[in-house]
Amino acid sequence: MFQTIPAPRLRLLSGADEDVAFVTDSETVSYAQVARLAAARRHELGSVRRLVMLEATNAVESIVTYLAALEGGHPVLLVPPGDDEASRTLRASLADRFNPDVLFAGSGGDAALREIRPGSAHSFADDLALLVSTSGSTGTPKLVRLSRQNVLSNAHAIASYLRLTPADRAVTTLPWHYCYGLSVLNSHLVAGASVVLTERSVADAAFWDEAATHRITSLAGVPYTFELLEAGQFTDRLPASIRYLTQAGGRLAPDAVRRFARLGERRGFQFFVMYGQTEATARMAYVPAEFASHFAGTIGRAIPGGRLRIDAAPGTDVGELVYQGPNVMLGYAETPADFALGRTVHELRTGDLARHRDDGMFEVVGRLNRFVKVYGLRVDLDSVQRTLNQEGFEARTASTGEDVLVFVRAARFVDRARTRAAALLGIPAHAIRVYSISEFPHTVTGKPDFAALVRYAEMIDAQKASIGVNDGPGTTADMIRDLFIAFLERPDATINDSFAGLGGDSLSYVEVTLRLEDLLGALPRNWPIQSAQTLASLAEGSSPPTDRTAAGESEKRKATAGRGWWGRFPRVETPAVLRAVAIVLIVATHADLITLKGGAHLLLAVAGYNLARFQLANVAGATRVRRLFTSAAQIAVPAALWIGAVAVFTGKYTWTTTLLVNNIVPGDGGWNEQWQFWFLEAAVWTILGLAALFLIRPIDRLERRHPWMFSVALFVAAVTLRFALVGIEAEGVERYAVITVLWSLVLGWVIARADSRGKRLAVSVAAIVATAGFFGDPAREAVVVGGILLLIWVQQLRIHRALVPAVRLLASASLFIYLTHWVVYPAWETSAPWFGTVLSLAIGVAAWYLYRLGGRALNHSVPTGIRGQKFALSRRAESPHATD
Repeated sequence: MFQTIPAPRLRLLSGADEDVAFVTDSETVSYAQVARLAAARRHELGSVRRLVMLEATNAVESIVTYLAALEGGHPVLLVPPGDDEASRTLRASLADRFNPDVLFAGSGGDAALREIRPGSAHSFADDLALLVSTSGSTGTPKLVRLSRQNVLSNAHAIASYLRLTPADRAVTTLPWHYCYGLSVLNSHLVAGASVVLTERSVADAAFWDEAATHRITSLAGVPYTFELLEAGQFTDRLPASIRYLTQAGGRLAPDAVRRFARLGERRGFQFFVMYGQTEATARMAYVPAEFASHFAGTIGRAIPGGRLRIDAAPGTDVGELVYQGPNVMLGYAETPADFALGRTVHELRTGDLARHRDDGMFEVVGRLNRFVKVYGLRVDLDSVQRTLNQEGFEARTASTGEDVLVFVRAARFVDRARTRAAALLGIPAHAIRVYSISEFPHTVTGKPDFAALVRYAEMIDAQKASIGVNDGPGTTADMIRDLFIAFLERPDATINDSFAGLGGDSLSYVEVTLRLEDLLGALPRNWPIQSAQTLASLAEGSSPPTDRTAAGESEKRKATAGRGWWGRFPRVETPAVLRAVAIVLIVATHADLITLKGGAHLLLAVAGYNLARFQLANVAGATRVRRLFTSAAQIAVPAALWIGAVAVFTGKYTWTTTLLVNNIVPGDGGWNEQWQFWFLEAAVWTILGLAALFLIRPIDRLERRHPWMFSVALFVAAVTLRFALVGIEAEGVERYAVITVLWSLVLGWVIARADSRGKRLAVSVAAIVATAGFFGDPAREAVVVGGILLLIWVQQLRIHRALVPAVRLLASASLFIYLTHWVVYPAWETSAPWFGTVLSLAIGVAAWYLYRLGGRALNHSVPTGIRGQKFALSRRAESPHATD
């Protein structure tokens, strides 16, 4: 039965000898080195064709064995590596069923080629090169038989439409026993390009350090990969060297396609959506990157050398998608005897339902094998799933027997989803079983794992049957997500979004904090950057009740919580309290009711604190800069409108004050009424300066990687500048100029980044040193230092519940109080300063409320699509710096 090696052999290595083929943690391997290693391994495999079962690890030894076997004409059976039970079971099943002649397993020093027999137990078709499992997770292994032509033609087609060159460098984000991961390897090798070999996940920060160091030019992912990129806010860590991203392995939501395509346009890379199956070696279709946004939701057109068609019944444009091309498999192998078969398949019937659109693109709309019979009706599970998703239910569908299973990500949607699905299908609601699930499961290749969903349903049913109860969901991620939707006016919010990531500001922060504390109790300092999903887990710290009695006691405790003395003093975020108190101090001092200065400089520090937490949250770089420009506008627009109006009607202010540019206009250095809005001017120009700074990508990346040290360095520079310009004590308008008060705002930034006791101690000392002597007024300096120390050490303050609405209102309206009080209190300054103070606060609140109403009216008058881009104009007036 022994067969000597026929010609031609399959050679994938096309790089120049000196070019890099692989990069690992410890070495760089050239094409010449790979060729020598492959030749030695080919010699070990011998001249008789044998079935080589190969564990596809991301190691040079493993890939060398793969290349050597192909060059030597030995059919390769690729299997997954790993010590997990699923991988071990699959390898054992494949070995038992297909009886390999040679095994290669392990990596590094443990890598070994183990000969089962000197010859072979099999006969092989002359062109057989590769065997890849396509259904190993079902317990019935079935192999796809691929030829030399299949592998080579598909690799060249992919290299062609991606325009790969020796300068390109991929990274192993996908397992290469999976056809998509294998296609990345093959296409780069035939193009003479290189591949970084790593076991790290894209959710691992070290992966991105590695990607930047090795200057990768591409990244391949399945839908789940791109979910991770967005959920973990890793998109901003894509190296500047990235030339393109590719997505396959399942349908990526059209909105996500458009987001990544737009990101690519901003960042200078291309985004390719691709479609394929193992039976076509890998790829069958792709969407050209320039059309990614326009044709989101489609699979595009056939790859070079391939052809697609639709087998549709007369009168309909939807039918099975059929593919023809040189990469279509030889056929399946269900037993070792099938290795000797030649070609048994000439075109690939994909099992996908699709249509050929008028614009020339193909669009997959469902799966033939996702149809089930329920009450005698033929039900399209994909159609049900798609409709539920379009109607706002994040859903997956499956079936068992004559029951339709629906899975939703929110317990509160269970009943509504059941009712809607029953109406869609025209079947009784009791035939539809709906389950809430925190995360939809995926297979190891990132595809939806419908089998796992069915197992989950069976487990939940068994648990319900055993305990006989059905408890409510308690505080869920969806409840927290709904808070974000309501108070940030972001209907697109998901449970993977955070308050800061959605553009939350310090005013909505007050409202959201109070409501979150009602749900979760005390909040961690960094909660604004934690997702709704993570925050919901805070409510899961205690074990659930084990019986009805315990459940009753739990509910009783919840009902009585907060009724004691402390219940009258809820916690309120310290920055919000400082804003409210400071604006009252500012107005009361100006109205001569009291003499307690320092509130405005303290609020600059609060502004910096909020700036770091919200506008400078670790979101995509372009988003950061956009938020900074928006924040500046949130202050500048209402300020210019008000100051300009006062200037027109009273002549009180000049154009330099209206435009907030007094800092750049020469003066005598003395205080006058044109400097009344110095605080707003300092905030606006500092924010604009930071936006310009973070437009420089290396600086933006540096701050993200070293947020604490970056803020400290900026603070040291600002304090040094302050001492260099004014010495210890500032005089006249030196106390209000942008360049000499910059340290106050940056100090707040440092406070926000101080995440340990040692850092907070250091910031406390720095605050005292920077403030001491600045005003030449110990009482004024004490106000500033005292407020800053509260900001550093006290996350929340307890105040009487009756005062909470007042704090919220004053903090929210503080910008407008600051703007308007200059023309309100003077009439009462000598006769009734208390009345001037109260009236100033009241008129400022009224102005804020009117501005807010006007913004909402304008927002609702804008068409929906535009409104989505300009959401919450009224909210934007409530800037994180509005109190300043």
